[in-house]
Amino acid sequence: MNEHHRNIIGKAYQSYNNRDINSILLFMHQNVSWPNGWEGGNIEGHAELRDYWTRQWKKINPSVKPLSIKENSKGQVEVMVHQISKDLEGKIITDGIVKHIYMFEEGLIKRMDIHKP
Repeated sequence: MNEHHRNIIGKAYQSYNNRDINSILLFMHQNVSWPNGWEGGNIEGHAELRDYWTRQWKKINPSVKPLSIKENSKGQVEVMVHQISKDLEGKIITDGIVKHIYMFEEGLIKRMDIHKP
């Protein structure tokens, strides 16, 4: 497992849970491709990702806790996470385990996909 990738993944989740978009984007490639797990579709680049998270956090309160991080046979980083989303009053909307698969380019996150285990 590439320790640089492991460190970036850990810091990115921490920044996400702290709602620190500027810090998260430091770990993302300029042309990052990201799944829109909330509304559907895909997001491309920093500006779209910033807009997506800003909209999302005004409507719901998601948190993601990494449970395991490993590199697969394709050189991608697979992270099993416990994901909880609540409405703004604190009521749980979703609570489950999902797999995030990351691809890196130039030492930064280039793509992330979501898979149900």
